[in-house]
Amino acid sequence: MRFVWPVLAFLVGLVPLIAPLAPIPHPLLTVATALWIAVLVWFAPRHPQSVLLLTAPLFAVNNLWAQAVTVFVVFAASRRITRLGRLWALLGIALVLQGAFSQLQESYRNMPLWESVVGAAIGAVFFVVFPAVSGMLLGHRKPMVRLLQERNEYLERARALTAASARSEERAHIAGEMHDMLGHRLSLISIHAGALELATARKAPQLHERAELIRTTSSLAMAELREILGVLRTNPEPESLDEDTGTRSDIAALVESSSASLDWSGDDLHGADPRTRRAVHRVVREALTNVRKHAPMARTRVQVAVQGGRVRIQVVNGPADVVPAKGTRRGLIGLEERVGLLGGSFSAGPPFEGGFRVAADIPLRPAVQAVTEAREVPPPLAAEVLTVPRVLGGGCLGLLALLPIAGALIVLLVFALLNPTQMNAPFFDSMQVGVTTEDEVMGQFGFGAIGVDGCSRYRTSHNPELLYKLCFRDGKLASKEQEKP
Repeated sequence: MRFVWPVLAFLVGLVPLIAPLAPIPHPLLTVATALWIAVLVWFAPRHPQSVLLLTAPLFAVNNLWAQAVTVFVVFAASRRITRLGRLWALLGIALVLQGAFSQLQESYRNMPLWESVVGAAIGAVFFVVFPAVSGMLLGHRKPMVRLLQERNEYLERARALTAASARSEERAHIAGEMHDMLGHRLSLISIHAGALELATARKAPQLHERAELIRTTSSLAMAELREILGVLRTNPEPESLDEDTGTRSDIAALVESSSASLDWSGDDLHGADPRTRRAVHRVVREALTNVRKHAPMARTRVQVAVQGGRVRIQVVNGPADVVPAKGTRRGLIGLEERVGLLGGSFSAGPPFEGGFRVAADIPLRPAVQAVTEAREVPPPLAAEVLTVPRVLGGGCLGLLALLPIAGALIVLLVFALLNPTQMNAPFFDSMQVGVTTEDEVMGQFGFGAIGVDGCSRYRTSHNPELLYKLCFRDGKLASKEQEKP
């Protein structure tokens, strides 16, 4: 693919040989300029600074097609020069050199100085300034895209790590609750086993050893449970939970302390699984805490519905008077983890009418769920993901410079191919110096091939080795003659 662009540039530089435009460059100069622009295209990615300056000699030869390819060379070179000061200095030098070489070309024509200066300025804008600005923007866009990718990757990882930390804390909190609940049961077993051991020592000595084994085993189990689950506690003083936790009276107390309204339908939760009651308590408490923190004056409604073996909780608050500050969502992520471990569903977000809504659906008798590992941090986005937007964006920038030039060259090519440059002998003989107008000739035979002397040349219809040379001055025929190519 690397050889394609230089070869294509070389072929474009040879177009004047088959479709000459005014004025006609020498064939050897045409080939030389085509070869020169192909070499510049080849070295543009490696030596952008030198290539940028070496485009100037092309403007000393009237090979418009080779000059047009310099747009791509300037565009590619400007993309790779990262220092703006150096880039603009090189562009300034290139503009001066191109202007000097353009004047060298115009010195062979009978053209006023101001016209050549204006033409050089217009060429500098289209051939240098436009492609240089486009290349500069695209070149600086690439590191900015890379920086945005890195920042996006960092934020994604931070979000994933925050979520993983919140899940770990919630699991540790659940472990602490298990410690309290199972520890109480094991303590009761140990107490009763001790009493049984004393009774069997007096009344049934043959069972004394087994009673002692039960007591020591329960005490050992209690110690191991504290050792295993106790290290998972993140709060040295966990909240006190009792048999009323998650019931209607408990939720009513939470709602009353938050100046919210409660809508309870269905049975109470005294007979529900302790894990479900604790989850209901945590969902309502965390939602009301968020309301007090982010929308303290908003109206809040708590709905609890117990039916079909499930309990559905919904806490909805209206829009806040002020713009709420963004939180870390650690509490909501912890609730999602707790409800998910019980086999339920959890959602939190703003509803259509505004405000915020927290909803959970939890089974009254949850099955034992396998504890899954926290989701890993997502891998960083591959560079290929942004390839298409990058190409489209770069193409839009490049079109600012390339489309006008490409369109103009296509028009000139069609004109050169369709221009009727053959003139018949009777018309040539009928033309009179000082009488025949330039518009009359152009209307029938086009512009012809304008040479460096400013005169138009037309091929003859009867002799391919003969040219008609017509020179006009002030719109009138100044001289006419026959010449060989």
